[in-house]
Amino acid sequence: MHLHIINGPNLNLLGTREPEVYGGQKFEEYLEQLRTQYPDIQIDYFQSNVEGLIIDELQKVGFTSQGIILNAGGYTHTSVAIRDAISAVSSPVVEVHISNVHAREEFRKTSLISEKVMGSIVGLGLDGYRLAVEYLKHK
Repeated sequence: MHLHIINGPNLNLLGTREPEVYGGQKFEEYLEQLRTQYPDIQIDYFQSNVEGLIIDELQKVGFTSQGIILNAGGYTHTSVAIRDAISAVSSPVVEVHISNVHAREEFRKTSLISEKVMGSIVGLGLDGYRLAVEYLKHK
């Protein structure tokens, strides 16, 4: 099985950015744990702070990947273009958010991408990525 994790803006700062909200672990450390836990699954990782590069990556892997785990970060609430890219590809996409976006600022409660993904996992910390892997593994 071959899965792709695509993270959006500011997720490169995990471990240092607002640890009270996002935790104290760097994503790369967590990714290594995830790869160790699922040695039979190839997990590729991409992160960008640039909306167009996220779209390019979705288009690049979105017809061959067996699943995409997408944390679009702040673009979740603003990007019609990322929504359209999800609609255009054939790979299943699961939306993940580390924090509970529904318990935060009002603008974070709206996701432009939720209607176009298989499902959403919010508020369970980094473990949301593992839960997305489990879902895609058994889909």
